[in-house]
Amino acid sequence: MASLPPALRKALLNLPQKEKDQLLARLVCQDKVLTEQLQFRLLEGPEALEERRARLRERLDDPVRGYHQTPNDLLLILRQLQHQISYHSKITGDQFGEVELTVRLLNNVFRHQPAAVARLTGTTQPLLSHLVRRADTALRLADKLEQDYHLELADAVNELLTNIWGTAAAPLARDLGLPRQWGVYQ
Repeated sequence: MASLPPALRKALLNLPQKEKDQLLARLVCQDKVLTEQLQFRLLEGPEALEERRARLRERLDDPVRGYHQTPNDLLLILRQLQHQISYHSKITGDQFGEVELTVRLLNNVFRHQPAAVARLTGTTQPLLSHLVRRADTALRLADKLEQDYHLELADAVNELLTNIWGTAAAPLARDLGLPRQWGVYQ
């Protein structure tokens, strides 16, 4: 981000308060992410975080179920849903929610699409590779969280690792160095 030249900065700070407020409002409106971040922080507050997570959980559960023409169709849906999770985290700063929702999404794939993860072939490899990479990313993010969160995540993360190592994704997990078990007290 570029900084203002000192003379312009001084001139801006010397503007009347009403003009500064108008400029600020115009600038904030130009950035959609900043607008949503401020809305969450200033209007909704941390109390709305669980409600936002719950709405996102509902959106994650349905699209993974059902029939998909190809593993690539499922992969496309996964990428879209993962983008929603990342956007939620960017807006709210909810790192725990990002890990929890990602693990939930990946577990849903293993739970509802066993045929898509049963064999490692040319058509399933992109999907399986995505699942393993996302699991690795989720583990790295989980490791950075406070120990209290580890207790809440342990069962779901270990279920995910069991799912990965019990399907055709196992060779990809081995290549990536994914653990078979995620310890609570690492």
